[in-house]
Amino acid sequence: MNKDNIMIQRQQAHRTIREFKNEEIPEEVFAQLIEVARRTPTSNGMQASSIIRVTDPKKKKEIAAVCKQEYVARAPELLIFIADQYRNYRIAEDKDGYEPSARDMDRFFQGFTDACLTVQNVVNAAEASDLGVVFFGSILNDAERIIEILELPELTMPVVGLGIGYPNQAPQLKPRMSMELRLFENAYKKFNNYVEEIKDYDEEMQTYYDLRDANKRVDSFSNQVVTRLKNLIPKRSDMLKIMKKQGFDLNI
Repeated sequence: MNKDNIMIQRQQAHRTIREFKNEEIPEEVFAQLIEVARRTPTSNGMQASSIIRVTDPKKKKEIAAVCKQEYVARAPELLIFIADQYRNYRIAEDKDGYEPSARDMDRFFQGFTDACLTVQNVVNAAEASDLGVVFFGSILNDAERIIEILELPELTMPVVGLGIGYPNQAPQLKPRMSMELRLFENAYKKFNNYVEEIKDYDEEMQTYYDLRDANKRVDSFSNQVVTRLKNLIPKRSDMLKIMKKQGFDLNI
């Protein structure tokens, strides 16, 4: 493997950037990112995802309120990636070829997967262009409100947001657990005592400082798992209901 490969170096050094310079991304650089999005692999070639580029400051603030993260509104570029079966549904309808399968679970997950692949490709391209990024899974704190803000039609669903800009901070590289716990050969491997298996990782995590609370080390990973499972966000628990409201029938 070529250790000088810039793409690999950037991916291995990925950090979440939440504070950006007050500097716009040149339109030609942004256009390159969108071309990368366009060329992203897609399930069955159906291209069942779309991107909303949010430039309206009012809408940015409304999205930030959903995320409960005020810095969302300060991202020089804010993109919302959506699963989008509406376009193909309309194409089929215009050709008198509509099928109820346009609304089924398979189609939903094709669009969801396409959106996930696209956002990661854009991240890779952004970081290769000396830009920083931050994912906003928090847009799903209230998916219904995001749908309203972005005027999303039926058969679409928000998946994840992405902030992009020139970094104005240099966060510590966040520790990750050993791939021995995540990479298995031929079959899933189960362990007798997971807390014992991640003991070293737990200790390493407690040396990490998250710049959202820079003066305080984070808790151990195992304690974070317990905390996250306890801290439910009610509207995220209603996701299935929202998908149905958007016209997806996950029973077919």
